[in-house]
Amino acid sequence: MSYLEIIILSIGLAMDAAAVSMTAAASGFATKPRAIFRLAFSFGLFQAVMPVFGWLLGSAVVDYISAWDHWVAFTLLALVGVNMIRSGLDANEERMSTDPSRGLTLITLSIATSIDALAVGLSFCVLDMKILIPCILIGVITFVMSVGAVKIGTIAGEVVGKRVEILGGVILIGIGLNILFGHMT
Repeated sequence: MSYLEIIILSIGLAMDAAAVSMTAAASGFATKPRAIFRLAFSFGLFQAVMPVFGWLLGSAVVDYISAWDHWVAFTLLALVGVNMIRSGLDANEERMSTDPSRGLTLITLSIATSIDALAVGLSFCVLDMKILIPCILIGVITFVMSVGAVKIGTIAGEVVGKRVEILGGVILIGIGLNILFGHMT
């Protein structure tokens, strides 16, 4: 996977965290610098660490799936992408009622927005990729996009929030297709 593909993947993975950050700002939370930092740092940290857990899980099962690893990588990315698109199309957009930049709410949101990174880590393993640089890029890009999304959320309100998830899902499916077609050709 090239650096450009890793950056595009990182942007796709960061879309959930950006959508939550935007919603937090639109709901009137996470608008002060410390709250913005807590939110962005936690999202970036979890997004950077979850691929490691996925990679470790994958290393335990890679010998059993190596003959069709490209299909596994595609399927995982496509499932995450479709789930993000479906979530983005959900008309029942929820408005936050508690401060997402504190306590258990912050941890829960950080885990929820980084589950897709766990699946990507598994994909990295089946593709026999080194994960240090991708994990750092995923974390940094998520941090930056979360900070930017708070700024956009403050200005744009809830209008853009869910659409960001649709774009992230399309990006992940595209990367999955690229892996699949790259292996087949």
